[in-house]
Amino acid sequence: MAQQQIINEGTVSRDAFIATMRQVAASVAVVTTDGPAGRHGATVSTFCSVSADPPTILICLSAERRIAKAVRNNQDFCVNLLSQNHIAIANRFAGMDDNRINDRFSGIDHYGARGVPPALDAATVFSCKTEQLVASGSHLVVIGRVTAVRAGDPAPLTYLDGGYHALVPAHSEHNHLTQTTV
Repeated sequence: MAQQQIINEGTVSRDAFIATMRQVAASVAVVTTDGPAGRHGATVSTFCSVSADPPTILICLSAERRIAKAVRNNQDFCVNLLSQNHIAIANRFAGMDDNRINDRFSGIDHYGARGVPPALDAATVFSCKTEQLVASGSHLVVIGRVTAVRAGDPAPLTYLDGGYHALVPAHSEHNHLTQTTV
């Protein structure tokens, strides 16, 4: 693949930014919350660690969506990292079943008392308390102090170029990448 020259025009168009971001693989997570603003959940692909001292993560939520408003008001949330066999759950919390069901949690194995952010069964879970909210463009950046963790299936579901993907370890016999030396 030929390298394309980077042209610095001072601004990047929305379309160019989106097209380039589609090339960035991301873990697929469902953010859940429950509390005074109600129980909500939504699929997100913007999640990362901030610090191990203290354990802190961040998520980015579309500011106008119900999940952003609920996390802002409830203060507690869970980040449920999905595994490769959770595509149906990812789709459910992305709203793809909203025309058929009223409750995204219906039929999905989860636990947690009412008022506590639901943790999805079999997912890797980070339970968090909101520490900081930052408005940035169309999104709300939520920085959360991690209060509990649970390891789940180590085979994460990823999202790349508009579709779900499974990771293949670089050392795997199934990986056909050519090893290069530097």
